[in-house]
Amino acid sequence: MSSKAVKVIQANASNPKLLIALGIGLAAGVVILTETRRRRRRRANAAAQRKDFGAFVVPFELLPFPQPPPPAARLPLSSLTFAIKDIFDVKDYVTGFGSRDWERTHEASEKTAVAVTALLKNGATCVGKTVMDELAFGITGVNMHYGTPTNPQMPSCIPGGSSSGSAVAVAAGLVDFSLGTDTIGCVRIPASFCGILGFRPSHGAVSMIGVLRNSQSLDTVGCFARDPSILHRVGHVLLKLNSVEPRRARRLIFADDLFQFSKVPTQKTLNVVNKAIENLSGYQPPKHTNFGQYIGSNVPSLKQFQELSSNLQNGTSTLKALSSVMVSLQRYEFKTNHEEWVNSVKPKLGPDVSDRVLAAINTTHENIKILYKVRTEMRAALQNLLKDDGILVIPTVADSPLKLNTKKGLSAEFHDRIFALSSIASVSGCCQVSIPLGKHNDCPISVSFITFHGADKFLLDTVLDMYSSLQEQASIASNSVHLPDTNGNMDASELLKEKGNAAFKGMQWNKAVKYYTEAINLNSTIATYFCNRAAAYLELGCFQQAEEDCSKAILLDKKNVKAYLRRGTARESLLHYKESAEDFKHALVLEPQNKVASHAEKRLRKLMS
Repeated sequence: MSSKAVKVIQANASNPKLLIALGIGLAAGVVILTETRRRRRRRANAAAQRKDFGAFVVPFELLPFPQPPPPAARLPLSSLTFAIKDIFDVKDYVTGFGSRDWERTHEASEKTAVAVTALLKNGATCVGKTVMDELAFGITGVNMHYGTPTNPQMPSCIPGGSSSGSAVAVAAGLVDFSLGTDTIGCVRIPASFCGILGFRPSHGAVSMIGVLRNSQSLDTVGCFARDPSILHRVGHVLLKLNSVEPRRARRLIFADDLFQFSKVPTQKTLNVVNKAIENLSGYQPPKHTNFGQYIGSNVPSLKQFQELSSNLQNGTSTLKALSSVMVSLQRYEFKTNHEEWVNSVKPKLGPDVSDRVLAAINTTHENIKILYKVRTEMRAALQNLLKDDGILVIPTVADSPLKLNTKKGLSAEFHDRIFALSSIASVSGCCQVSIPLGKHNDCPISVSFITFHGADKFLLDTVLDMYSSLQEQASIASNSVHLPDTNGNMDASELLKEKGNAAFKGMQWNKAVKYYTEAINLNSTIATYFCNRAAAYLELGCFQQAEEDCSKAILLDKKNVKAYLRRGTARESLLHYKESAEDFKHALVLEPQNKVASHAEKRLRKLMS
């Protein structure tokens, strides 16, 4: 209070009306001052959130371990920065688990999590802890205590969770990579919604020491990155992998039934992957499967979870049963881990998380062993399908990210569709990477590669090998404005192509041409169909037709090495040596180590000289 105001009060001490008026005025002033300060704090917090996209709970700096002196090699993660989900222990910090009540009722950690220490030892700098869904029990990224991190790709939509802040920090370019955890999709879902790479390693492959548990049979440490080479390096450090391993052939298996869940045209997903491998060596022709039916036939214990009254097709019913097993397992183990704390503290939780926690605490499982039996059978079924060279290709999510503050909350349909996809790796324990493929209707889209348990290096190597070609094909697909939506014809045309391939292998050239022609009539946007028909025409000696088909394939895909090789062969057979040599030269530019092109180019140069 000012001295002038004090003097006025002293001079009029005998005037009660004036004193009351002064008192009211002072009280109003205090209220106004308090409200002004509160608004300033709110604006400051909003400004800070805009700056870091609301990704961080607490910023700090953990410096890397010292770089060894020369001639020792530079540490693999030198000069890289990363953030960690607020589920990892850091010495002298309380691990918040996304909950103010958890933070209030727990002490600071005495040690730093093993995974975090491994990254520091390999040269990376940790810059803070990130926001997460409360108790790692959500998939939206919404947190009523710390705010919802802003999705840099779609600010009006949820970022996905539970590792929301870690995904946003990477997507916004605040760090080079980040750590999250994945239980029921908690890395893969936000990676897809934020348009970045997200890696869920094989269950048990990365140490969980110093990481709070949600459900130990499903929990894994996962990571996010924008750059596949950084994801590759971080994966190697976390998994303690050797850098050298003999290259293996790769066999992609498209889960056609799962892509039916997605509203994204398959030209922007399946076709992109298909075209990407056409230009790469070491990839077998892709196969197609109805994954739901396969699981239904090979995971017999799932039948106990299928709804008898369901009108769903068998495969879809099986996938819904699989997601039910995942949710039941999570609830059972969460209750075992945290029931005592929930009942004693009665934490204040957001609506969606509160419902999930309540369902977990109230759950009863008379025969828990059957859940673990499904888990064992599921891992064996994936191993049998993929063997040592297979990679399952699925959509990461079925739907676009929901709008923020959706009044109706998460629908059962949204849950069922997203969990039908995420439960595959969660229940089997297999490793999975979500890969961004541009946008559709301004929403990020992605596909996921899954391979068998323990094949993490094989998966990371594949992503690194394919990423550039995938992005190139995704860009072509996005810019093809007049590309028709062939979702309805995709399965039929692909089936005809496979029949053509079988006829070709059986040396039934005319039959192969017939099947490829039928595939082209259904979908004339696939370079492979023309290129394969050209191969059959070459065997029949129809060189002009082969040349025409290869030219059409090249118009659709200018980096189709096989098309240049086959057109070169056709033109050489027609005695067009100069044009043939140009084709083989072009093939060598695209694939410098191609021996067929190299020998042909030398042979033609000799002929022309």
